[in-house]
Amino acid sequence: PALFMENARKGSIVSRANSIGSTSASSVPNTDDEDSDYHQEPYKESYKDQRRRAHTQAEQKRRDAIKKGYNDLQAIVPTCEQQDFSIGSQKLSKAIVLQKTIDYIQFLHKEKKKQEEEVSTLRKDVMALKIMKVNYEQIVKAHQDNPNEGKNQVSDEVKFNVFQGIMDSLFQSFNASVSVTSFQELSACVFSWIEEHCKPQTLQDVVIGVLHKVKSQLF
Repeated sequence: PALFMENARKGSIVSRANSIGSTSASSVPNTDDEDSDYHQEPYKESYKDQRRRAHTQAEQKRRDAIKKGYNDLQAIVPTCEQQDFSIGSQKLSKAIVLQKTIDYIQFLHKEKKKQEEEVSTLRKDVMALKIMKVNYEQIVKAHQDNPNEGKNQVSDEVKFNVFQGIMDSLFQSFNASVSVTSFQELSACVFSWIEEHCKPQTLQDVVIGVLHKVKSQLF
């Protein structure tokens, strides 16, 4: 009887243990089923991330534009293509590229100004040649219209006498007004003499007086 009672007690304990185990097992969630049914939602970019990404892209575009600009300058500016022995074969820095570009632009401005001055001088020469051409055409035409006019022309001697009379008159006033003790005094006196004795009315009076004198000698 004692052995029977002991076996019955052990059987009761085993039965309760199995019952508890089955109950605990049924209470545990089926993770395998849940894992198979779970779908992860796609990552949604936040507004902050979008701004950061847009800023990064804009910054990259800006850097690319600057790089392209410097590359274009090096291709356009001749001095950037020439080898600089002071830096060897090293790549030109942005500061050097900008300085060479500034120097080249200043050089172009000077060349442009020089060419404009040359063009202005050439235009004046062309205008003077046109005036001379018109004058010579008038002289030729007048000679063709009146071929006998040349017979009444004065001789070279008469022309020399007229020129001599004008120069003698001017030299007299020049000699009386201009001092030659020093170059500084000479310069000052020359300008004073020009202002006083070389006025248009004064020269006209001198020329008229000389012409009357020569005419009286001829006739």
